[in-house]
Amino acid sequence: MLLPCVTFLFLSLATCAAVDTISVNQNINDGETIVSRNENFELGFFSPGSSKNRYLGIWFKNTSPHTVVWVANRETPLLNTLGTVKFNGQGVLSLVGDGIRLVWSSNSLASNSSVSYIAQLLDTGNLVIRDKNSVIWQSFDYPGDTLISGMKLSKNLITGREMYLTSWRSVDDPSPGEYTISFLMIKGKYPQVYIRRNSVIEIRVGPYDGIEFAGQPNYRRDSNHMYEISMVFNHEEIYYTHSTNSTAFPSRTIMTPGGKVEIWLLNTGSREWMPDLTIPVDYCDNYGICGPYGSCSTATFPNCECLKGFELKNPQEVSSYKWTNGCRRSRALDCGDGEGFLKFSSMKLPDTQNAVYDGSMSLEECGLVCKDNCSCTAYANPNMTTDGIGCLRWFGDLVDIRVYSLNGQDLYVRQAAFELSGNMVSESIFKKRKAVLVVVIPASSAAVLLLAMAYSCRKKNKKPDMKGRGNKYVLHKKGIRVEMSDLDEQPSFTLQEIVKATDNFSINNKIGEGGFGPVYKGVLEDGREVAVKRLSKTSQQGLEEFMNEVICIAKLQHRNLVNLLGYYIHGNEMILVYEYMANESLDAFLFDDTRSSMLDWPQRFHILQGMARGILYLHQDSRLQIIHRDLKAANVLLDGNMNPKISDFGLARKFVGSDTTTRTKKVVGTYGYISPEYAVHGKFSIKSDVFSFDVLVLEIVSGKKNRGFSHEDHSDNLLGHAWRLYQENGSIELMSPSLYNSYVVSEVLRAIHVGLLCVQHHAEDRPTMLSVVLMLVSEGVLPPPKQPAFFTGESRIEVQPVSIASEYMITQMYPR
Repeated sequence: MLLPCVTFLFLSLATCAAVDTISVNQNINDGETIVSRNENFELGFFSPGSSKNRYLGIWFKNTSPHTVVWVANRETPLLNTLGTVKFNGQGVLSLVGDGIRLVWSSNSLASNSSVSYIAQLLDTGNLVIRDKNSVIWQSFDYPGDTLISGMKLSKNLITGREMYLTSWRSVDDPSPGEYTISFLMIKGKYPQVYIRRNSVIEIRVGPYDGIEFAGQPNYRRDSNHMYEISMVFNHEEIYYTHSTNSTAFPSRTIMTPGGKVEIWLLNTGSREWMPDLTIPVDYCDNYGICGPYGSCSTATFPNCECLKGFELKNPQEVSSYKWTNGCRRSRALDCGDGEGFLKFSSMKLPDTQNAVYDGSMSLEECGLVCKDNCSCTAYANPNMTTDGIGCLRWFGDLVDIRVYSLNGQDLYVRQAAFELSGNMVSESIFKKRKAVLVVVIPASSAAVLLLAMAYSCRKKNKKPDMKGRGNKYVLHKKGIRVEMSDLDEQPSFTLQEIVKATDNFSINNKIGEGGFGPVYKGVLEDGREVAVKRLSKTSQQGLEEFMNEVICIAKLQHRNLVNLLGYYIHGNEMILVYEYMANESLDAFLFDDTRSSMLDWPQRFHILQGMARGILYLHQDSRLQIIHRDLKAANVLLDGNMNPKISDFGLARKFVGSDTTTRTKKVVGTYGYISPEYAVHGKFSIKSDVFSFDVLVLEIVSGKKNRGFSHEDHSDNLLGHAWRLYQENGSIELMSPSLYNSYVVSEVLRAIHVGLLCVQHHAEDRPTMLSVVLMLVSEGVLPPPKQPAFFTGESRIEVQPVSIASEYMITQMYPR
């Protein structure tokens, strides 16, 4: 980031006790500076751009343009030039405004007050507080928008603390902006770089190839390049750092306010900055622009195309600049012997979030292991420094692929047998071969009959395997008969695999329990983290939930729905295996006083939009039309990127048509989210889900639960309180105070308005989810809402549901 108009005030350095050191009880006033011994860096006060605010910062000395690398008081500027830096005997460095107001502090209170401390600006640009033997605080541990040689971007695997770059809000404002650059710092995952706008991935660079981060298109770097990077892995932390190989050309990496990552080199002779690399480079750098199994190339138009063996999911996108739906296989996989892998060269390897890495395996071994696992969709050797050793395997969709003319790598993608046979036999030839078989069969009927009888006997005597895959299977519990063909779309696990993954269902791995039974966190042999839901032998609800979950979710595939990885079933033992959600459930953030501040408004708006798209898919776009019937904050899980995924389909029901209403004698779900027509009359429809969704919307905005909400001035519940504020033109007051620094007024008011439209008392007054999605992303005028259902706290007491029974407790704990 260039700062063309940064203003600095300098006075004589004679006022400082030492060139690079601040001693105890020494004050530094605005206009004075501290200079590193090599005179490359300065510490002092500055005003960025056209701003008159004052900040304490560190910058490269005498460069064109002036370049700030670290700011102490990013979020708390001084409004005048009366700032003073103070250093006390306890090892605390403080910035004070107007002589008395504490603006910023290092919070580095030392445990030993008898030791002598100093604050020192090192030659590296690192401001440290130290005693004679050790450093107790350093500015390198609190990066801003700039990375310089010696700094680390890291994650501590013990404490969970991360260090990453955050852009300035503008060239006039160094407060944290919308963009961050961070690394995939998850134990067991392969490192790559993300540029995020708020919590949404915009650009992905990587993965790491052992020398640098691949995915820097057409970037030529010879053996004499000025700097080199390194990734370090150990049991305590994972970190990235870079060092400069030339004293004549120091480098810096910056996250700009506009969302770009720039690398600059400083010519120490002329003291001028020279651009070296900017990311993104082109259109294809946009994350996942071509969707799953789509590949982007700047050499073609349109830029997107499907990988060989795949076809466009939505043909209407063929001429579009963005393939939202991506591609699908032209022919389904059957895990047969004829399946294999097709090599794609000069590729940017896919996003490694759903990949596992083995550093001891050769490429040939990697292919064999991937071939043996039907869930493995691709493999590659990402490491260019290990002579072909290193195995990266993907499970699930391949996302964010592109073609490079330089710096590309080989990717091996799983293909159906038909795609790999001979010279790609055409469909017409395949049909002709089928026709020949039809002619031959009558002529050999006797032989065929004998073969059929032999096969029938063999099949009759065949025992079902340990995965429970017989032709049919009768569950002993409740005498319910399960057709195994209903489960064919989901892979199965052996009990041994699940026992090993969960350490024999260790209590230490238990992460929840509900009416169905306990939930455990596990790690499969391929490194994937999973959530394992095990049916309790005393469960009264789990059997129906198990079948509903497997059969429904097998046919549901959407980025905002949780992914069921497989199951185990044998006798009374029934187990479901899900993808593990790193950030648990939405309610763990919303209703926690500490964690709620971690969800700013852009993240919350992103979450509610993702939820809306997921429910729209259930109601309208899925192969099965589904009413979820238990939408609530506990059933919205958050992945590592805070993307929402709707979970728990145990209570879901299929329906036919756009708004079919069904009646039930047993009402299930959770108080506070159930629609009035369902609670009172047992009627449920897609409008029941609409009601539940927008209870969630109001909870996301307010950070308060609908059930149990109280207000000192009235007895209304959350819905009634929102309605009251709306009538008084004070809807913005519903917003959680934790959002004051991040909210967008128009988005918050629109979300509340849409929420009130969807909790109207009569189902026919509520919009469909398609209308909800459109209303959330548009700026058109919204119709006025009518009074919501369950308006007051007392009105809940008057509701007499048909039968809630124990279902109230079914949905309290879910797999994570």
